Amino acid sequence: MSIDPRTPVVVGVGQAAERIDDAGYRGMSPVELAAAAARAALADCGAASAAVAIDTVVATRAFENSIPKAPAPLGKSNNFPRSVARLIGADPARAVLDKVGGQGPQKLLTEFAGEIASGAADVVLLCGADATSTLRHFANAADKPDFTETVDGQLEDRGYGLEDFIEHYTVIHGLTGAPVQYGLLENARRARLGLSPADYRREMAELFAPMTKIAAKNPFSASPVERSADELATITGANRMICDPYPRLLVARDQVNQGAAALLMSVEAARRLGVAQDRWVYLHGHADLRAQRLLERADLSAYPAAVAATTEALAMAGIGFGDVAAMDLYSCFPVPVFTICDAFGLAADDPRGLTLTGGLPFFGGAGNNYSTHAIAEAVAAARNAPGQFTFVGANGGMQSKYAVGVYSTTPVAWTPDRSAELQEGLDRAPKIAVTEHADGPGTIETYSVRYDWDTPTGIIIGRLDADGSRFLATSEDEDLVALLSDGEPLGAAVTVRALDYGNRCSLR
Repeated sequence: MSIDPRTPVVVGVGQAAERIDDAGYRGMSPVELAAAAARAALADCGAASAAVAIDTVVATRAFENSIPKAPAPLGKSNNFPRSVARLIGADPARAVLDKVGGQGPQKLLTEFAGEIASGAADVVLLCGADATSTLRHFANAADKPDFTETVDGQLEDRGYGLEDFIEHYTVIHGLTGAPVQYGLLENARRARLGLSPADYRREMAELFAPMTKIAAKNPFSASPVERSADELATITGANRMICDPYPRLLVARDQVNQGAAALLMSVEAARRLGVAQDRWVYLHGHADLRAQRLLERADLSAYPAAVAATTEALAMAGIGFGDVAAMDLYSCFPVPVFTICDAFGLAADDPRGLTLTGGLPFFGGAGNNYSTHAIAEAVAAARNAPGQFTFVGANGGMQSKYAVGVYSTTPVAWTPDRSAELQEGLDRAPKIAVTEHADGPGTIETYSVRYDWDTPTGIIIGRLDADGSRFLATSEDEDLVALLSDGEPLGAAVTVRALDYGNRCSLR
């Protein structure tokens, strides 16, 4: 087929990683890890002059640059994308630092593929990295590396974007970390399925155990260890409870030193730079959708935005999930993976595997850049099976945003997706009323327990008996916390009281 010269293609992907116990451990900064991945992507494309042709560098936010005024004990760059560009010999006209969100890498690839198609860009480097393991390693050391860097030049800083995920009402009720928020969603799914806590933990472990086999073989994995479902499900000193229902081995591993990059360009640029066509991978389907506010969702166990984005991307590609040769489902916790499996009939032991990297708890996944690694693996898998399709599903926030990409070496014209139209439909979906200052009798809809606080504390989403509205509350009540930790609290009768510093809950 004749290809429009403005058609975007992924021509290079690269990854970099180091572990503290590696013999050659260097203590690389996030900028150095991203630059190492970028150099690998440039080498992967095979064009000697590709670096100087880059007109746009786009970066995800590193972990220490994802919260306003967050400490950076080893320092950081004031202009991450230009720091990376300088190390690889690029001088882009445009540098972009994206918002927080795990869906970001796939969203950005789709966005800048569209920029290339429109002529607004020609050669784009997407990159990101985290060195959270190194930051922790040197946190209390007397002799620390200094990652501080000041780089002049334009920067389009899109801000943190935390308002999409965080609000005062949730923060004062203990929803200050991902495990507790996902624990609420996980237990909502357990309620829908009618499973006991033990049976549900086993189901989570059986979902993730096959991922450890892939992580164990991946040279970029932060924890390349194969583990059984029994090991993942059994509570031990090394696998302690973090937040109900999660023991440590079922949550995303944030202690990593990893970087990943992808190089996109127009077909015209690829030809001009001499990139061999066997390097070209096309984006056949894509979508990027957001969910409703957490507490307003009609079904806390569901993720309509993820299902709709997946359905749209597959439809654009003209395939079903059965036609996908390899996939990576974002696996910060089990529930986002279950969402796609439930909707599309995928099994935990699907012979294709549910991850290309090894999954966030095992391969590693700090901050916002994990799915750049998934994209790198998806592009490599597409090249290894010409004409077949690979799939990346990227999740952000508290099941708040989902971006999808479908990749193949088969040439295809660039087509915009229908995300804006689909988003209007999602936004019109019915919402549950929320009572922020809740008083009176109610029932527990879902819950978690924070074991990472000095006093184990229950976090509850409930419904008021008076009007069915939803509320948030916390509890240190011994009887209620005992029920939350060791019993079956779903549907339990409670009394909630509104105080100046938030709602408090007890059994009735």
